[in-house]
Amino acid sequence: MAIHENLLGGPPPTHLPDDPEPRELLASGTAPADVAARYPTSSLAWAQLADAAFEGGRVVESYAYARTGYHRGLDVLRRSGWKGHGPVPWEHEPNRGFLRALHALARAAGAIGETEEYERCSQFLKDSSPTAATTLG
Repeated sequence: MAIHENLLGGPPPTHLPDDPEPRELLASGTAPADVAARYPTSSLAWAQLADAAFEGGRVVESYAYARTGYHRGLDVLRRSGWKGHGPVPWEHEPNRGFLRALHALARAAGAIGETEEYERCSQFLKDSSPTAATTLG
């Protein structure tokens, strides 16, 4: 019998509600900008925009996209009962857009020399999901 109780007394994991439409559009090849325009609350669309901008050398643009996805994700986290700390598991697929945006924000902040933001976001990612921190690098 597996026990899924948090023995350390911390908050329970937050599982964001599934929003399959943007994820399915992105998976089918729809441009992230089109998905973000249609579903502006999709952290995943903003995270993909941030990744593409970063890979294209447009670091400030990546930072802006990542920050948008991060803040959209925070809104959904709070509506889902998150109290500002606690696990946001990578294993729950709907959490991945927020976690990817958080990673992208840390990466872009580091690239522009915003050390405090880089460190804060990197630690937030590790604290939220060690798996995401490892997976996303």
